[in-house]
Amino acid sequence: MIQESVSAGTRPGQHFRNFSVRLSPTPRGARLARLLTAEQLRSWGVPVDPAGQIVAELAANAVTHGRVAGRDFRLTLYVIAHTLRIEVTDTAGDRPPRPRHPGPDAESESGRGLFLVEALADRWGWGPELRPRKTVWAEVALPPDDVQGRHGS
Repeated sequence: MIQESVSAGTRPGQHFRNFSVRLSPTPRGARLARLLTAEQLRSWGVPVDPAGQIVAELAANAVTHGRVAGRDFRLTLYVIAHTLRIEVTDTAGDRPPRPRHPGPDAESESGRGLFLVEALADRWGWGPELRPRKTVWAEVALPPDDVQGRHGS
């Protein structure tokens, strides 16, 4: 199920937009999260990068570390004033996200996703939701020109 809303605040230039979708906890669902993010941000006139990469990392974590068979993960995007907030909610609330330091000889890129999120986002964190869920979030500051209501204002 996809939900989208756009509303203007009480002052010019103050906007709230959101988009939310439930996706299967599979590699295909993670790829779809990134594609949907890119399309949604373009439709809002918001830069795709670095948000696309952040979503790719958080969605990959949700399907790799937060997967519980038969339970979807949720991607939610918010634009509030000049901030893009990305949230990925999975159903493994008992497994908090932990950045892992891969060794220098590590053959795999695995474990570096949260370090990448930390580098790309202005802020990030996580919080528990109703059991058994958790939400990992990241925020990216947007230039004022990118959220001046190109669509629907």
